[in-house]
Amino acid sequence: MRPDIGVGVFIFNSKGQFIVGVRKGSHGAGTLALPGGHLEFGETFEACAEREVLEETGLNVRDLRFLTATNSVMKDVGKHYVTIFMGAVVDDDAQPQLVEPEKCEGWSWATWGDIKSQSQSDGKPRLFLPLLELLRNRSLFDPKEQFARA
Repeated sequence: MRPDIGVGVFIFNSKGQFIVGVRKGSHGAGTLALPGGHLEFGETFEACAEREVLEETGLNVRDLRFLTATNSVMKDVGKHYVTIFMGAVVDDDAQPQLVEPEKCEGWSWATWGDIKSQSQSDGKPRLFLPLLELLRNRSLFDPKEQFARA
């Protein structure tokens, strides 16, 4: 079995916040994740990010940039993913819509500090494995700073 390719997107506003949602109905249900999905045959990372963000949040993004990647083996569900993390921006007045309620409980704005605290708290949603591995394996990574350099 070969790994699948997933794309997760940090969608930034001018305050440095990005969109996160709680997954439901699939592997990682109940965990906090970025908008994103599977890379389709022949698709670029940018095209995948743009398509998945529109499908999941109704938002049109711009200035798409590659940020980093993780390698996640999800033994409990027999899956292996390489996740490509992209960055993009939206206008400050843009708000995500819950377009796929069967896949996500809802979208909200967060900071990297919020995500770091989620990984260590018990009473709140835990992080989807690719996000958790991003924190564990790229300790100096900050999506806002990386986006500015990309």
